[in-house]
Formats: sequence, C-alpha cells, structure tokens
Amino acid sequence: MNSRVLVVGAGSIGNFVGGKLGVAGAEVTLVGRRRVLGELGASGLRLTDLDGGDDALPPDRFHRATEPDDVGSADLVLVTVKSAATAEAVRDLAGKIRPGTVVLSLQNGIGNDSVIREILPHCVVLAGMVMFNVVHHPGGRFHRGTEGGLAVQDDPALAPFLDVFERAGLGLRRYPDLRPVQWAKLLLNLNNPVNALSGRPLREELADRDYRRCLALTQREALEVMNKARIRPARLTPLPPRVMAALLTVPDGLFRRVAGQVLAIDPMARSSMADDLELGRTTEISWLCGEIVELGAMVGMPTPVNQRLIELIVAAEQGGRRAWTGRELLGQLRAAAAGAPPERRANER
Repeated sequence: MNSRVLVVGAGSIGNFVGGKLGVAGAEVTLVGRRRVLGELGASGLRLTDLDGGDDALPPDRFHRATEPDDVGSADLVLVTVKSAATAEAVRDLAGKIRPGTVVLSLQNGIGNDSVIREILPHCVVLAGMVMFNVVHHPGGRFHRGTEGGLAVQDDPALAPFLDVFERAGLGLRRYPDLRPVQWAKLLLNLNNPVNALSGRPLREELADRDYRRCLALTQREALEVMNKARIRPARLTPLPPRVMAALLTVPDGLFRRVAGQVLAIDPMARSSMADDLELGRTTEISWLCGEIVELGAMVGMPTPVNQRLIELIVAAEQGGRRAWTGRELLGQLRAAAAGAPPERRANER
C-alpha cells in the first residue's frame, strides 16, 4: 500500500518534497495557502533541479487542502511551515492524528521538533533538515537550485518510508543525533539575512568578497558562542566550519579557484528570507541570528553582529532598506562588532 503523506506547509520546500514523494508513488496531501493551492490545482506540480531533473505531477495525482483534513489516515506528516507558525499549525493536528504517527519537522532553526513533541506527545516526532534551496516559479514549478538532500534524526519508525524517499531521489541521511547537523546548517543559514539584504541572487552575492566578509563575521561570532556553550557543529562543507569562515574572506579569484563548488548554484536562486521580504511576510530571523543571540545571552557573550543583522532585517520587514551594497553592509556589521552606538551606525548608511 502506498504511504499516505500529509504536508503541513505547502510552500517551496513542502511542495517540492511532497511533490517528489507523489511522483514516487506516495498518496500526498498538501496543506497550504489558498492562493498557492489554486495555482497547483490549475497547473499541477512541475519539479525541476539544477542537475536537469524534470518531473510533473498532475492535479489529479495529489490532494490539496487549506486546513488539515483526514489527518487520522496519514502515515507520515511533514511539517514545513515557517518556524513562527509551528505551534499553531501543529495544534490543528492534535486530537485528530493517530498515536504513533511519524511527524517529521523539515524546518530551519533549532528546537522546532521539541515544540511539536509537546503538542503531539503520542506521536513519533523527529527533527529533520532540508539541505537545499527551492525557488518557486509561476505555473506550479518548484526548482531545486542548490545541491543537498534531507538529513533526519534516525529512528526505527522511519523504516516504512525509506524506500519512497529513495525513489523520490531524496534518500534520507540518518543521524543518531541531529543537533550537531542543525547547528552546522544554522551556520550556513546565517547567509540568509546577508542575501536578503543584498537584493541579489545567491550566486551573485557569494561571488562578492564584501558580502562573504559579512557572512564570515556572522559565522565567526556564532562559532565563538557555540564553543563557549560546548556545541560542536557537524562538518557539512569540504572544510571545517572555522576554516570555511576564513576562506570566505579571500579575494574573489582565489575563492572561485579554491571553493568553486560553493558557487554551484542556480543563477536565479535566492534565500527563503529574500522571498519572505519580497512577499511582505515576517522572516525567520529570530530562528537564525536570534538563536545565536539567545545562546550568547545564555553563556554571557555579546553577539553584536548577529544582533545588528536582526535589526536590519526587522527594519526591512517594516518597509526599510532591502538593497545594501557589500561595502555598506560590511560597514554596518564591523561598526556593530566594534561597539559603535546605533546613531553612528545609522550615519554610516
């Protein structure tokens, strides 16, 4: 019998992962916004990637709903909503979901699985990470623009679903403890606010040394705080996190020669935070830089660089500036690191 998969949060990630599982034979229900579901009802799903993959899932091959329905029949629930919406989205499942159902959090940040577990204590709630970027194009097309797969906390309850993920081309990389992977992915995701404030596609932004210096400042501060908290992030890049942070600062030509695969990104791919700003939505900055600021407060270390990025993103959410040059943004973060007062930082715009 085909696995019945409920995707709570039919955005770019939810539609891509859910759609690929549908192509692989799963019975998929996508729960999301009426506008997006209307688009999918008209066009179906088209799932492409930077490696040339191109799959289609007609509208009659998957279900769509604005609210979770028939939750009790689901074998697997994928939670792909933004972190801020986790509790509200999962509460809609409480009292409807079968005890023992596997609920997999495929979200940014640290601790969303704990939020879900509190609300659904009788389910098998597992942490997961999506290690690639997805861009939504008109006509129901969702494009994987970077390399990467799915990382999950290992559990025997995943056994019935391993084959369908493999058939979907999304084989699960299983870890006994996913926390080091989540912290490592958080380090990489610290580029999201830099990218969002650059106003540029990811590849163009990462090809610019000043933007990479911004990311390096942010990551180094995060690594210092993690070290103080005795957190050891996993190694997700060819080089260890500290070496990679140093490599970000080298001249552009050297960076392309030594770390060219970092730039192996679809030319139009942008961070999800950039998409959120463009659509007027609240970003996940509190679950990215905010995690570093909170950890710093716990261990007694200041985190002015990450705090400044939060301030700039919040201002952008409220209609403020969204297109900083690399030099301007670097000046903001260096001034914050040096302890410059807010009024002086404002003058450096």
